[in-house]
Amino acid sequence: MSALFIGQYPLANRLFVAPMAGVTDRPFRQLCKQLGAGYAVSEMVTSRKDLWASLKTSRRANHDGESGPIAVQIAGTDAAMMAEAAVYNAERGAQIIDINMGCPAKKVCNKWAGSALMQNEALAVEIAAAVVAACAPLAVPVTLKMRTGWCAAHKNAVALARRFEDVGVQMLTVHGRTREQGYRGAAEYDTIAAVKAAVRVPVVANGDITSPEKARAVLAATGADAVMVGRAAQGRPWIFRDIAHYLETGEHLAPPLVAEVQRLLLAHLQDHYQLYGEAAGVRSARKHIAWYVRQLPGGEGLRQHINRIDDSAAQWQAVHDYFADLATRMDRLPYLADAAPIAAEEGICA
Repeated sequence: MSALFIGQYPLANRLFVAPMAGVTDRPFRQLCKQLGAGYAVSEMVTSRKDLWASLKTSRRANHDGESGPIAVQIAGTDAAMMAEAAVYNAERGAQIIDINMGCPAKKVCNKWAGSALMQNEALAVEIAAAVVAACAPLAVPVTLKMRTGWCAAHKNAVALARRFEDVGVQMLTVHGRTREQGYRGAAEYDTIAAVKAAVRVPVVANGDITSPEKARAVLAATGADAVMVGRAAQGRPWIFRDIAHYLETGEHLAPPLVAEVQRLLLAHLQDHYQLYGEAAGVRSARKHIAWYVRQLPGGEGLRQHINRIDDSAAQWQAVHDYFADLATRMDRLPYLADAAPIAAEEGICA
């Protein structure tokens, strides 16, 4: 299979990390790339200029040491502001700009951003056209992520996909649910297949891709050019190498060694503390640790223990000791045929 490009940028493979607010920060993106993801998009960055200097936004725009291509997702409701945000991020290292029209979170949609934009097709296309025009002089390709529609009675992804392609969007990602569904029920892939049939630009399938078998089935059902994995990578970032190996060979990799997971998580925590600092780093690392151990023996006990720790060194040591003890009882993690997606938290978009 030939290499997949976004504009002038070749991608390492066709396995993508979904942009998830509060999750896909630089340490997590780097880890997923290390473990087989060919492409990762940042957490969404607001188009509100008054928030660009905030600590939250500056962390989300931190790409220090990150391998390319560097893709930044922007969110907003005003075409001119979105165009300005695209240029701002491009001037700070973004090589690809992604437009968020897929987030179902209430705090985003209540401001008519994210997937709420799919209700106003004229505005959605105006935003896409403005961002493409702003990025063109900088040779920065523009991509877009959306849902199948606002609700079951108004699935307009195909119509919008054609219009986005017409104004110059170079890749489209479709999550197989409406905004109304949130993360409830099962993702459907017929709409993604219809989008793929309707446009010439690459199309990425997203939603409920939780195992190598599911990735292969979704690629076959949709004809998509790539798959995007979100919640199933939380606490299981090696899912990308698992999928890659299965797509190539039809066989499963052995589950990772406990010692390897210990090494990966401890290194992830150090990178996490470095980005967020002591207090914020310890608090925000708790969810990552809980995701890693949620299906492991004694995992709930560790989760409860680390929720009472406010010191990064103590938190790191607790994780070290847990996995050291686990390694005395098993060499490898238990095999999981299908990683059930983690229940979405408010604000997480995938």
